Amino acid sequence: MASSRTALAAHADWADLATGENLFDAGRVIGNSSQLLTALADGSAEDSSKIALIRAVFGATVTPAALELLQSVAAGRWSNSQDVLAGIEELALRVTAASAPQEVSIGSELFLFSTAVSSDAELELALTSKLGAVSAKVGLIEALLANKVSPQTLVIVRHLVQQPRGRRIGELLTDAATIVADQANSVIATVTAAAPLQPGQLDRLATTLAARYGRSVALNQVIDPSVVGGVKVQIGDDVIDGSIATRLKDLRLQLAG
Repeated sequence: MASSRTALAAHADWADLATGENLFDAGRVIGNSSQLLTALADGSAEDSSKIALIRAVFGATVTPAALELLQSVAAGRWSNSQDVLAGIEELALRVTAASAPQEVSIGSELFLFSTAVSSDAELELALTSKLGAVSAKVGLIEALLANKVSPQTLVIVRHLVQQPRGRRIGELLTDAATIVADQANSVIATVTAAAPLQPGQLDRLATTLAARYGRSVALNQVIDPSVVGGVKVQIGDDVIDGSIATRLKDLRLQLAG
């Protein structure tokens, strides 16, 4: 994965949506062919033979940039076949994210869609059920998001429902948003509060967190009246819990002890 990221970073001009779409498409083609996937994941095979295989399958159908990145995947050493697919997906996410105009926040669009899905059990089932046809899921995504989100976000979500690789929709969207943020040298902070924070409060919180983590911070707000007051902030596995509900719970535990 590191070598593939290096190949991407060396060519900033590769950041176009067509290349991102080509990588997503290639990942699904490879994922649907056990023979092709096994060949690319074979650490004992010669790099030259795997690169030749990529050229034979995709050489005439993808952009030169996508072909070069797929060749970097073929030349890599992967732990297993699922890591190959994860690597292609990450490259596709990074290229797609980098192709978006500066004013577009793909992370925010993914978060809003994730919130909508998590609040609608019927929608979540329609997108994750193994019994549902992939074409129906893609059609549902098109109906929900076309002309409402950026082309980049639409391409990403459309791919995720076609190749979930065993992940639920919430996990799919969270993973994608994390990679998108990392591509922009940022991290995502989920801020849970009893009521919406004011813009000034959000700015101060973002500044404080950026100083702590050494990167810019994108804030996603979750409103949960049960926290009573204060805020809870989660960045990756780190949780900063300053909610009144948690303080009261701690106090009760101390009194009970």
